Amino acid sequence: MPFSELFDNEFKQRNRGHFSAIVRVAYADGKINDEEKAFLDKLASRLEISEDEYKEILSDPWQHSINPPYLYAQRLERLYDLARMVHVDHHLGDQQEVMLTRMGLALGFTPGNVNHIIRKALSLVDKKVDLDTFLFEMENMNK
Repeated sequence: MPFSELFDNEFKQRNRGHFSAIVRVAYADGKINDEEKAFLDKLASRLEISEDEYKEILSDPWQHSINPPYLYAQRLERLYDLARMVHVDHHLGDQQEVMLTRMGLALGFTPGNVNHIIRKALSLVDKKVDLDTFLFEMENMNK
């Protein structure tokens, strides 16, 4: 297998894992509503998830592992997507922070800072900030 294919496969696997994590969040209340479906459709396109992969992940989102990105900025981008999905699903209530904390740990945030990061992420998403603002605020929250 050529090196370029290895990179492509790893990239696609990481995107599938990320997408399946977001689908898990969407299913947290037992169903996917229209707003969540629209978000998933848009995200699948952005993550280059094929239609077959999309259907497969929707049918069983737990079959893919969450592969945490190495770079902190990439973890924050993934957290942004997850936080937006949690925010879309208004039925989660108190569970949203618990679920997002679990996902944050799976993304590679440490137990010592994950709660602070999740609270800040949810606060920013509540303000409907864009990705660039989210990244800037998250990277500079302790300065």
